[in-house]
Amino acid sequence: MSRLSAAVPPWLAHALRAQRGPVPWSAVVRGALAAGPLLLVAVLSGRTSVGVVAALGAMLAGINDRPGSRRAAVRRLGVPALAGAGGLLVGSYAGQHVGAVTLTLLLTVLGLLAGAVSAVGPVASGAGTQLLVAAAIGAGMPLPEPGWQRALFFVGGAGWLLVLRLALPTPGATAGDYRFDGERDAVGGVYDAVAALLEAVGGPDAPGRRVALTAALDHAQDALGGPRLRPYASSAAERRLHAQYTAALPLAEAATALAWAGEAVPARAVEGPRRLAVAVRTSTHTGPLPAPSRSAPALRALDDALLHAADTFDRGGDDTALHSRRRTATSLARTVLGSAGREYGLRVALCFGASVAVAQALHHARWYGSHSHWYWLPATAVFLVKPDLGPLASRVICRAAGTVLGAVLFAGFAALLPRPAGLVALVALCGALIPVATRHFAAQTAVVTVLVLSLVMVGGEPGASWSRIGETLLACAIVLLVGHLPALGQRGGGVRARLTHAAEAAHVYLAHVLDDGTTDDRAGRWTLRREAYRALAEARASIDLAAAELPALARHAEGTDEVAATLERLVDTTTACAVQLDDTGRLTPQHTERITALLDELAEGRERAGLVVKEGQALPVPLAG
Repeated sequence: MSRLSAAVPPWLAHALRAQRGPVPWSAVVRGALAAGPLLLVAVLSGRTSVGVVAALGAMLAGINDRPGSRRAAVRRLGVPALAGAGGLLVGSYAGQHVGAVTLTLLLTVLGLLAGAVSAVGPVASGAGTQLLVAAAIGAGMPLPEPGWQRALFFVGGAGWLLVLRLALPTPGATAGDYRFDGERDAVGGVYDAVAALLEAVGGPDAPGRRVALTAALDHAQDALGGPRLRPYASSAAERRLHAQYTAALPLAEAATALAWAGEAVPARAVEGPRRLAVAVRTSTHTGPLPAPSRSAPALRALDDALLHAADTFDRGGDDTALHSRRRTATSLARTVLGSAGREYGLRVALCFGASVAVAQALHHARWYGSHSHWYWLPATAVFLVKPDLGPLASRVICRAAGTVLGAVLFAGFAALLPRPAGLVALVALCGALIPVATRHFAAQTAVVTVLVLSLVMVGGEPGASWSRIGETLLACAIVLLVGHLPALGQRGGGVRARLTHAAEAAHVYLAHVLDDGTTDDRAGRWTLRREAYRALAEARASIDLAAAELPALARHAEGTDEVAATLERLVDTTTACAVQLDDTGRLTPQHTERITALLDELAEGRERAGLVVKEGQALPVPLAG
């Protein structure tokens, strides 16, 4: 696959690429117990339409059911489900009481709002998606229940999956601790990533290992930072886990400084973090840790961090902070109304509104015949317009291929399976396959197509497999057309907004290290360091996605990858400066010269990429000694 990817254009290579990893058996079990059983209960009780709505809610929640902690799953599944219920409520009443033109305008405005809010982050993006998909289904799917009941049963279906996520134990959960399965694994992953980075110091794999360490820290932060009834860790086990996460931060800092120096470290230095990772996962004591040499500032910092971690693991710790700052309402509003929110909001509104208009025209022209299922076209457009699922061309190819495959498979199943029992079993099977199918958009589309067509047929509509293919191809054409239209704002606004945020976070982090020097505010420094690296990771992901677009779109992000690379080196150097200042209280000429060179390189790169530095945000130039 790697040779093939190198021989084809980036936009096609992305469509051929699939994620790898072990089968998430716990999610497979939850998927099998979600939509299918809900539909079965409804069919047996004579309320089939209620089961269809509940199964839809469970299905959409299942798409968001990703690996992680239980606490993080509450937000990741719950917030989109509530947004979907709101969309179903609005769509249901609008579809019943307003005309085609008014309905189109209303859903277009809803698309503008959902698209702009999606720029906030992954959970907000999932909420925006469910809001629009549910609004289209509510307006177009003929159901006997009033809108408020549809919304209630939709939330109930998603809530049932969330209950399964919170109640069922994860197979292979460590330490016999039922509550902290994903959390323990996430914190243990941080120590493993530190060990992997130390092992790669001085070699070509070090930059990639540093990126993996950032991802592990982000994942652990998210796993531990989900919603809670109290603003602090309430149990001794949870406080201990938070303290173990905090103890990993100075280790990560020292490992980054060693990677920046580029001199290979002794093999015994790697052993300590690996033992700590095992201790986290098994909830045991670490035992004696091999101490590294103390011949350099970063090695001394590593030794001190290992001693501190060993003490934390043996005696517990009081530092349960996650070293992250909550986003204020002002910052959220700035993101929604900024260039990224405006650009994405406009594109979603245009795609969603145009697809609703076309679907309404075809519906009133009786292109669908006597059955109303025009919601498929706008719902498909919502998934296609989402950059979370890959570059535009990749999304279109995968969606078209997945829909064709799903429709063909369903036609075969529908001809062979008894009704409704066979279709209910097919819904349960598809629910179980969704967590595996999310590794590739085409596979996910095929599974979801079979599941939705099964629900539609159980609900009383005849098979519509072949018309779904035509509607999907039409949605692909609409999104391709709108995706290449000149925007009202700057193209590549999402990439530039994230890169600008990363540059600002790097500025704050560097200024803190250079201005405060050897002050005792290490907690504040770790918070700023985490924010800088997280912002960089988000910017890098956005840039990589833009680079895999068709050339007409990819050119709008030209030069941003060089700026991101410079920022990464700058933040790494800032971390090395922090370790140096902790040890000696002053920077060496090597540190100051490196930062000065990177600042100059960054200024030139930002100018070439068209990134504007706000007044008062010029990065400081360090002074030697």
